[in-house]
Amino acid sequence: MGRAVRGTVLAQMALLAGVLTGCSEAADGDDAKASAGATKPATAEAAAEAMAQAPEGTVESGGSVGAAGSACELPVTFDTAEKWQPEAVETEVPGGGSGSEEDQLAAELAEGLLHQGPFTAACEIDAKPAGNIGFLRVWTGEAGAKEGEAEALLKEFVAAEGNTSKAEYTAFTSDSDVSGAEVEYLYTSEVLEETKKERAFLAVTPDGPVVVHLGGFDTQEHEEMLPAYELARRTLRTT
Repeated sequence: MGRAVRGTVLAQMALLAGVLTGCSEAADGDDAKASAGATKPATAEAAAEAMAQAPEGTVESGGSVGAAGSACELPVTFDTAEKWQPEAVETEVPGGGSGSEEDQLAAELAEGLLHQGPFTAACEIDAKPAGNIGFLRVWTGEAGAKEGEAEALLKEFVAAEGNTSKAEYTAFTSDSDVSGAEVEYLYTSEVLEETKKERAFLAVTPDGPVVVHLGGFDTQEHEEMLPAYELARRTLRTT
């Protein structure tokens, strides 16, 4: 591959890396965590600690996503925690699909970032404005699934992530009687060489299954963000 092509591919990769910004959590490594920790205000740290210790239901709602006209239009709606910032995921591959070598490489990279098993990234809700490193991510699937398939579909989602272990599946029902499956599991990052907790829940809607996933830079960040995840699960409604 020539220098010009390599340069173009690197530019495409930089653009794609911004498509799903959470990939930077792993790419930045320990330096990112140290930097974030150094710049996180004491008040934000205290708020995050209080949120982690608070019982389910006490986190403040900062709005909702999913409805028409919201930051992310989805088959479901749910409340977002105060200061968390939702943004729709752009699924168009940069380059216009000209068929060139660099566009093909960009498309392959986008496939890995935008798809996990039968699900496509649709929305990510950034915790950084609230003082944490991580996201709630929403993934959507094709219509046609049945409600009784929720756990099987969630298992496909987890398996597609790779490097997961100790998955524990349970059923859940939201306050609006939307039911589905939930999983808590461990993910081992090859980049960071460490294992962390992750969670996700899935509900089947007439427009297809929806997964809401909580990762986090590490297990500590994950646990600090749990009240926001629990708020989303508790307030889940179909649109």
